[in-house]
Amino acid sequence: MIELKPMYSCQDFKSVFSEATSETNFEQTEQVMQILQTVRKNKDQALREYTAKFDQQEIADFKVPIEYLKASYDALEPNLQDALQFIKQRIESYEIQIKYQNLDLGEFQYVYHPLEKVGFYVPGGQALYPSSVLMSIIGAKVAGVSEIHVVTPTYTENNITFATLYVCGVENVYTVGGAQAIAALAYGTETIPKVDKIVGPGNSFVANAKRLVFGEVGIDMIAGPSEILVYIDESANPDAVVFDLFAQAEHDPEARTFLAAESSDLLETVRLKALEALASQVRVEIIAESLQNNHYSIVGNREDLISTINYIAPEHVSIQHQAAAEIIPQIKYAGAVFQGNYSPEAVGDYVAGPSHVLPTNQSARFSHGLNVNDFLTSHAIINIEQDTFERIVDPAIEVAEAEGLFCHAESLKIRKDEL
Repeated sequence: MIELKPMYSCQDFKSVFSEATSETNFEQTEQVMQILQTVRKNKDQALREYTAKFDQQEIADFKVPIEYLKASYDALEPNLQDALQFIKQRIESYEIQIKYQNLDLGEFQYVYHPLEKVGFYVPGGQALYPSSVLMSIIGAKVAGVSEIHVVTPTYTENNITFATLYVCGVENVYTVGGAQAIAALAYGTETIPKVDKIVGPGNSFVANAKRLVFGEVGIDMIAGPSEILVYIDESANPDAVVFDLFAQAEHDPEARTFLAAESSDLLETVRLKALEALASQVRVEIIAESLQNNHYSIVGNREDLISTINYIAPEHVSIQHQAAAEIIPQIKYAGAVFQGNYSPEAVGDYVAGPSHVLPTNQSARFSHGLNVNDFLTSHAIINIEQDTFERIVDPAIEVAEAEGLFCHAESLKIRKDEL
């Protein structure tokens, strides 16, 4: 039987909880830099060599025929086809509603344009995640991105990743993964074009590569282990809460789970039920390791618990509490917040509508989850009328001269003298 960490008070928890910033792996960074440089120089040839070395695959042509994508979709059971189409429609509806619209403010306009080329990294290692394909790519489609290019270390013809890409209307798919795939998207090769932005999670090599190419291309975020914080009171179903925690823990041994309550007895009830249910789970080894090393039970009064939630800034926050309507407006930093018994985090992973690509490692304190607007660029259009210019020109001249930028001031003075 596993041993869980002790129950913490809010004050004790803040003093012991790591800020979840992993130490820099300089050896790995050096390896990734070498891969990036080699792909930048040798292009497709480097991709072939790295794919043979790391994935034991000899691939002459990385481009996946569209027929493979359709065949993968056709091979699915009708119920699964219907599920993918249903989820696609729900995500599209949500993204359409939140998409930024151009603003006309008279002498100013603020306009949005879709990015031209976006590259998506789709993991294809031990598990396939069609939900992540839907949650990432549909926003780009709704934004109007002209070209979508997908890289994935997925080689079999009939698989659900290819099927979901077909559902999303993607045509440019390449069977290459790892840091070398990020390099291909960042720099371009004979087969894979350079893109404007790279989106999607991957292993530590992929995350490191994204970090290193940022600036030459845009990226969405650096993904860390999945997280959930569940805040409960006696109105919550403790058996359901156990599986909310398990649902995150089964992702990865590094996945973090937090359980918060105003009653230590309630936390103990959930703990005992979790230990009782653990042995019968399919992914018991992963769940057990995650809970043993990365689970925290936190007890305190409501004010302190809300402060703690904002401190952690979890990827997912589930409020299963009678006072949820009062608590949720006070939560400032979270990837996504789920209210009530019928909004478990698992529904957000698949079918709610908002993207499940969310910030982790406390980065929700300065960033947000992926959505359609991350695939838009924007700028202002300034069209000052003469009477406005007369009213605003003198302060501009004063500041320009104070900065010692006299040509700036002269540019303004010439026009003032013409009035």
